[in-house]
Amino acid sequence: MSVARVTEISATSAVSFEDALKSGIDRANKTLRNVKGAWVKEQQVEVKDGKISGYRVNMLVTFVLDD
Repeated sequence: MSVARVTEISATSAVSFEDALKSGIDRANKTLRNVKGAWVKEQQVEVKDGKISGYRVNMLVTFVLDD
């Protein structure tokens, strides 16, 4: 039997939503073991001088707990 936990994280990128998502998952893997998936909860853009200056993704990351 497996037991999983879900934690919410936020990641940003100046390039794209996909890049923010990748950097968030990469960072989660440095701290959490057994990351199994993520659900994108929110996407937001930052605007500066009328142009998009950043992309933010809030996600729920699922990881399986060690026995």
